[in-house]
Amino acid sequence: MKTKAALVSEKSGKFEISEVDLAELRDDEVLVRVVGVGVCHTDLVCRDELYPVRFPAVFGHEGSGVVEKVGARVTTLRPGDPVVMSYRACGQCRACRNGDMCHCAAIFESNFGGGRADGTATISHEGAPIFGNFFNQSSFAAFALANEANTVKVPADLPLALLAPLGCGIQTGAGAVINVLRPPAGSSIAVFGCGAVGLAAIMAAAAVGCTSIVAIEPHQARRDLAMELGATLALDPGRVEVVAEIHKLGGMDYSLECTGLPAVFRQAVDCLTVPGFCAVAGAAPLGTEVTLDMNSIMFGRTVMGIVEGGAVPKNFIPKLTELYRQGRLPLEKIVRFYAFDDINQAVSDAETGKVVKAVLTF
Repeated sequence: MKTKAALVSEKSGKFEISEVDLAELRDDEVLVRVVGVGVCHTDLVCRDELYPVRFPAVFGHEGSGVVEKVGARVTTLRPGDPVVMSYRACGQCRACRNGDMCHCAAIFESNFGGGRADGTATISHEGAPIFGNFFNQSSFAAFALANEANTVKVPADLPLALLAPLGCGIQTGAGAVINVLRPPAGSSIAVFGCGAVGLAAIMAAAAVGCTSIVAIEPHQARRDLAMELGATLALDPGRVEVVAEIHKLGGMDYSLECTGLPAVFRQAVDCLTVPGFCAVAGAAPLGTEVTLDMNSIMFGRTVMGIVEGGAVPKNFIPKLTELYRQGRLPLEKIVRFYAFDDINQAVSDAETGKVVKAVLTF
C-alpha cells in the first residue's frame, strides 16, 4: 500500500513529506495506522549518520496508533487495538531466551539494519527499496509495518498520541531507574541531562521514593520543570562545579548520564559516594571514548550501560501506563504536539531545547 512518510534523502538532510510504498503484510506482522510518534534523539543521530544507516531513509521509532490489519499467525492483537510500538529483539539468542531482550545479540541489526531480518525491505520509494523498518516500525509515516513482538496493546481510555514516547524515551529513562538501578526508598540519585529520558528518570525516582534527586541541566526552563516533576535540587553546570556541589551533599548513591558527552559521563561517575552506581543512557557517536580514574572505580563504584531502560516492553509499558493513570508520570508536562507535516519545525525545536518531547500527530 501507499502511505505518506517523512523521507530523509541524505546525511543531515531535511525531512521531506513523500509518498512511499509499504511491503505486503507478513504472517507475524501488524499494520498500524499511526496516531502519534515522538521525535527522539536517536532519530536525529541516525539522520546525521553517527550510526551507520543508508539513504534515502524513513526513521521514527516512538509510534503509537491503531492496528489496521494483522498477519495470519498474530494471536495477541486484532484490528482496532490501540498500541505502542517499541524496539525489537531477535527472540532467538541466549539473552532473548532468558527474557533479557535489551542484551539481545542482534539488537543492533534488529533495530538499525534497515530491513527485515532476512534482508528484505519494508519500504520502497519510486520503485526502489530504501532504508526502513527502523526499530521494526519506521513510524515517521501515516502507516507503519511492525511485528507482533514489538507492538504492545495499551488501554483504550488513555490519550493514544501522548503515549507514543513510552516506546523508547520514557521507557529508557523510567526503566533505567525502576528496572536497572533500582534505588531503594530514601536513596539519592543525580540525573545528568533533563531531556525526555532524564525527566522520565526524575519522575521514576520520585515514584520509587528517592529523597534526594539532583537534576543537572544547562537550560533554566528544564531545570524548573525537573523541580516540578520531583527533583529536590537543580544545578546549572555552567555556573557551579557540579561534582563539588554534589559532594557537599555527601555524594550520590546513584547517577544516570543522559547526554552522551564524555565529560558529563566523568562527572556522573565522580559524583558518586562509595559504593555507588552510575548508569549510562546517553547515545554517543560510535567510537566515543571516555577517561575515568581507575582508583575511583576500584574502591567500590560501578559503571553500567543501559539500553531501552532494561525493559521488556510488553511487561513494562503497561506499568508505565498505570503510572500515568495514577498521575505519577505526567507526560503532558513534557510533550508538545505538532502536525506531522510540521516535522522539521518539531525537530528544530527539539534540537534547540524549545521543547522537551515533540510528538507528531496525524
